[in-house]
Amino acid sequence: MSELPPHVAINREAWTATNAAYTDSKARASWAQEEITWGMWGAPEAALAVLPDVVGRDVIELGCGTAYFGARLKRAGARRVVGVDVTPAQLRSARECEAAFALGLEFVEANAEDVPLESAQFDLAVSEYGASIWCEPALWIAEASRLLRPGGELVFLRNTTLSVLCIPDAGKIETSLQRDQRGMHRVEWGGDDPGVEFHPSAGEMLRLLRRNGFEVLDLVELYPPDGAEDHPHYSYVTAEWARRWPAEEIWKARKLSR
Repeated sequence: MSELPPHVAINREAWTATNAAYTDSKARASWAQEEITWGMWGAPEAALAVLPDVVGRDVIELGCGTAYFGARLKRAGARRVVGVDVTPAQLRSARECEAAFALGLEFVEANAEDVPLESAQFDLAVSEYGASIWCEPALWIAEASRLLRPGGELVFLRNTTLSVLCIPDAGKIETSLQRDQRGMHRVEWGGDDPGVEFHPSAGEMLRLLRRNGFEVLDLVELYPPDGAEDHPHYSYVTAEWARRWPAEEIWKARKLSR
């Protein structure tokens, strides 16, 4: 890789530390799960139906981490699954899981804003809290478009604009606005969270997708199921808050043929 942009280098360091705390046994448990689920409270794909039929399709996961999501897509019948991630420690865990499960995933160590693969190789690009929040949107969306064949789909999960507006720079989510939406794009939370995130508003995201040749097919807001408890790791948002207002959303878009 060429010299990384500052925000990518910061995030790689942060995810190296996160991977050290996220044991390989947890990574393997995630790989062992056959059902495709989304987000903090595991919303089942069977109920959401946001993914196209992946049987026989070529898939790229942008910001794959330990690649558990890609593993589930391979089990669902994808012909080829390539995981892209910038953090060597995360890919080491992913490769160890691949060695244990032998699903046939491929991995590329790269910044998802600049992927060293040829254009128009994939039918589906996915990101579940990967490039979707950790990469500069104008760059990773453009890469997703380049990598997809005409008619290919992009499906990604991120935080809702409302949830980000209600989270203070340090601490848990509030029931009142904590920051301005105007000018909201790059967010550095501070405190114990050293990472750099990107949260363009829904309107900005819509225009960005259109500029890169996508038509938006759906926008699904997620809520935790009744009785769900707070996530054991991602404590910035509570289940109680997320039952009242959506904290997560899934975007689905198709690359136009023109």
